[in-house]
Amino acid sequence: MKDISDFNLLNHNTFGIDAKCSRFLEYESLEEAQKIARRLKEPYLLIGKGSNLLLTGDFKGLVVHSAVKGIERQGDSRIRCGSGETWDDVVAWTVNHGFYGAENLSLIPGEVGASAIQNIGAYGAEVKDLIVAVEAVEIGTGQVFSFTNEDCCYGYRDSRFKHDWKNKYLITHVVYQLTTNETKQSTTYGNIRNELQRKGIEKPSAVQLREVVIAIRKEKLPDPKELGNAGSFFMNPVVGREKFEQLLTDYPLMPHYYIDAEHEKIPAGWMIEQCGWKGRSLGRAGVHDRQALVLVNRGGATGNEIVALCQAIQSDVYAKFGILIHPEVNIV
Repeated sequence: MKDISDFNLLNHNTFGIDAKCSRFLEYESLEEAQKIARRLKEPYLLIGKGSNLLLTGDFKGLVVHSAVKGIERQGDSRIRCGSGETWDDVVAWTVNHGFYGAENLSLIPGEVGASAIQNIGAYGAEVKDLIVAVEAVEIGTGQVFSFTNEDCCYGYRDSRFKHDWKNKYLITHVVYQLTTNETKQSTTYGNIRNELQRKGIEKPSAVQLREVVIAIRKEKLPDPKELGNAGSFFMNPVVGREKFEQLLTDYPLMPHYYIDAEHEKIPAGWMIEQCGWKGRSLGRAGVHDRQALVLVNRGGATGNEIVALCQAIQSDVYAKFGILIHPEVNIV
């Protein structure tokens, strides 16, 4: 177990914000997680790789991180993963072992524990459709729980871990159900379908689909090692049918995605681009020039500078479309 005072978090947030915490604790096993959980006192912050985190300054408290490793096969196509495993390493493992289900989620930054909290998703897939159980330790008691998928109440980039369970559990393992049935692949998402057609691939293997997804992400999204960012900064808003019809009248070429008979999803990146923010900067914080959904640290930006950019974008999008877009990123 690591226990370090006055710890620099520069390498634990992909925005590249130079901030410190008073104390850094890292657990590598269930027993260490229980030990930390029983003695943990507020204020504390639970983090993964910091790929969905924006620090606005030093954190005057404890930061807790999982380093629980391991990928264990359970039965034919079920795996149990340590919460400290890098998510994309898990996806690579699954496709290399002939499993389908996780390919569309390739190259999403972060760790296994965060996947279960955030319900990560991309290209028509969400990790909630793979999660069977989330194993966690209760803060305060050290009691061990195994939550079912239903217990976690998953929604779009959402779960109980972000609401009534926030800061109540240390996640140690996540169990995923995959498949060996190639027909379960999701290849209908526009960019994926177009790239497969361009390559002349009708029935991609798991490895081929992962390669296509990685190529698409690299084309559109900046590498955090080169340009600080947390991936998609805003969630795509879901609007009611009446609001959608009104917007479609005003913007007949507006992209949109059917949710159900009463709701439609509007890409936040498209709205941000329509407001003229794509490629623009506000001081040292900016909007990526290839994907307007991504806010970037152009060098030396503070968390508050990125927050100011976020607020300016929110204001312009609301003024133009009457929709308030919300950050997907956890701002601390």
